[in-house]
Amino acid sequence: MQSIQRHTYTKPRTKTFDLVITAILAALVFVATMFINIKLPIGQGGLIHLGTAMLFIAAILFGPKKGGLVGAIGMGLFDIVAGWLIWAPTTIIARALQGMIVGKIAWSNGYRGDNIGLNILGAVISMPVMIAVYYIGQAIMFNSWVLPLASIPGDVIQNVVGLLIAIPVCIVLKKTPYFKKNF
Repeated sequence: MQSIQRHTYTKPRTKTFDLVITAILAALVFVATMFINIKLPIGQGGLIHLGTAMLFIAAILFGPKKGGLVGAIGMGLFDIVAGWLIWAPTTIIARALQGMIVGKIAWSNGYRGDNIGLNILGAVISMPVMIAVYYIGQAIMFNSWVLPLASIPGDVIQNVVGLLIAIPVCIVLKKTPYFKKNF
């Protein structure tokens, strides 16, 4: 009788697994941006969408690299697909930086998105960076330093709504066996 050999996987995160997780997260950011949004009547055609919440969730749960990638890919793809092509370069830069900042702070000091205070701090610190990148991008596009000011309130609302959704979702997800065991 042969004994059955059991394999234990000490490193569940392979490059393929990371690629799949990144693709799924980018798709979730895209879907949350594309289908769960409200067009604002102010500013330069901005949107309130749940893509920001998904970006925060990804960065808090998976760290700065994935946070930056999924923000840039998911929301950049939204701009390309939804007819906002002129915004794509600005979005890619703004959201990559935002995701990296949130993830870097949430994963600092040995925490891996486990400290609610650091998660909130990361999101709050990322907001002025995202807003500044969009402001500069709009100033260049519209050759005006005044016009982009109208978009700031919508950007603030979008980020605050994203934060208010992301933090409770992350608290719940961090309690699941997947995040307790793998991260």
